[in-house]
Amino acid sequence: MTFSPTPASSAHMTPNQDLIDQASKWVSDQFEDRLETLGNLVRIPGIAWEAFDANDLERSAATVAQLFRDSGIFDEVEIKRAVLDGIPGAPAVLASRAAKNGKPHVLLYAHHDVQPPGDSELWLSPAFEPTPRDGRIYGRGAADDKAGVITHLTAIETLKQLAGEDFDLGLSIFIEGEEEAGSRTFRAFLDENKAKLAADVIIVADSMNWSPEVPALTVSLRGMVAQVIHIRTMEHAVHSGMFGGTVPDALIPLVKVLASLHDDKGNVAVKGLKTYEFEDLPYTDANLREDSSLLPQVSQIGEGGIMTRLWGKSSITVIGIDAPSVATSSNTLMPTASAKISMRIAPGQDPHEALLLLRAHIEENLPFGAQLEWGEIEEGKAFMADSSGWAAQLAKNSLGAAFGNPTVDIGIGGSIPFIADLTEVFPDAQILVTGVEDADSRAHSPNESIHLVGLKNAMVAEALFLLSANQLQAD
Repeated sequence: MTFSPTPASSAHMTPNQDLIDQASKWVSDQFEDRLETLGNLVRIPGIAWEAFDANDLERSAATVAQLFRDSGIFDEVEIKRAVLDGIPGAPAVLASRAAKNGKPHVLLYAHHDVQPPGDSELWLSPAFEPTPRDGRIYGRGAADDKAGVITHLTAIETLKQLAGEDFDLGLSIFIEGEEEAGSRTFRAFLDENKAKLAADVIIVADSMNWSPEVPALTVSLRGMVAQVIHIRTMEHAVHSGMFGGTVPDALIPLVKVLASLHDDKGNVAVKGLKTYEFEDLPYTDANLREDSSLLPQVSQIGEGGIMTRLWGKSSITVIGIDAPSVATSSNTLMPTASAKISMRIAPGQDPHEALLLLRAHIEENLPFGAQLEWGEIEEGKAFMADSSGWAAQLAKNSLGAAFGNPTVDIGIGGSIPFIADLTEVFPDAQILVTGVEDADSRAHSPNESIHLVGLKNAMVAEALFLLSANQLQAD
């Protein structure tokens, strides 16, 4: 699909005030009901990890599918799953409605699965009980990404209400069920359902805005590489008093090689990694400290502008270590220890090249001749959007109209690796990465939440985009 609007359509590239007022009123009138719907979704702990009850994930998909059936917009709403290596993926919701009279086709993506809740004692309210507090709704998935699901639902219902049931815009819905578990069957799902998912514009509602009042379009995402390493120094454990001081236990070389990953200023020390320079936005050291909850006495790490460090430079985090816990510790030299290293890479960096650079650094800095074994790896490509197309311009105008402030282009330090699959399967589609989160949403963390003002603004913005796109004429 390669929709191109006529020059005469330029009048519809900026929503007029009457359309803004109508969309805002309709969303406001429905907002309390939509919050109740969001709360019902939050109560379903749909987690796509093997350690959790798969029935909850099935219930989550069924509930989302019914919401889109009840909208009356699609003739058929399906729950489907792809199969990879003989293993079925998680349930996804799929629906499609063909474009008419030369109008563009828009694919709306979100995901209904959520992260595990983590330590319940760190939550101020139950993780799966939606709780209003200080202008926000708290609960696992309230922001990431059930708010995205509800935003899509509200936007298409607003389109139906204001443009009539027989609107011409083409629409597809893809609500994934395994995004938080790595989107294992995502590419297979695209390949199997390519005809129903093909679109001129793909809106991925899984990112954030600059603030609840200032909208943003995400134009870049860092890629990612993860590598598990296993270190061995002995055949078996021995008494630390008898052999300590002569024999290195596995934790000594492990800790030393992990420490080598950063220099004294906190820069990533792996040689050969790329950097993409970003211009700084009005975001101060104080903003960073507040948003990240950095303790007053703790300094930042790395060199360069904040935006470049957040979005355009590599970062490394040791996200897991297998070693004896303090609670079960004994006076023993341990023969083995393991760690999982997660590295975010700049736009323009090939993930496999970055993996080889990381491995070379580990091999070069592993002391005492310790035995090294490579474990599981993950690779995800970075994303850099082309924001020159008509869809990006319409999105910025719609966001600005809904939020009442100009749209800013932002990067995200995190990764959405499946976007690379979208660009490969649908090379002609314009991809817009939007979202409803803000800096205090705390996705993946305890006390995840969504700001009500930001959520309503996002709903209005997407509705304005769909309504305006429905008025465009093909060139």
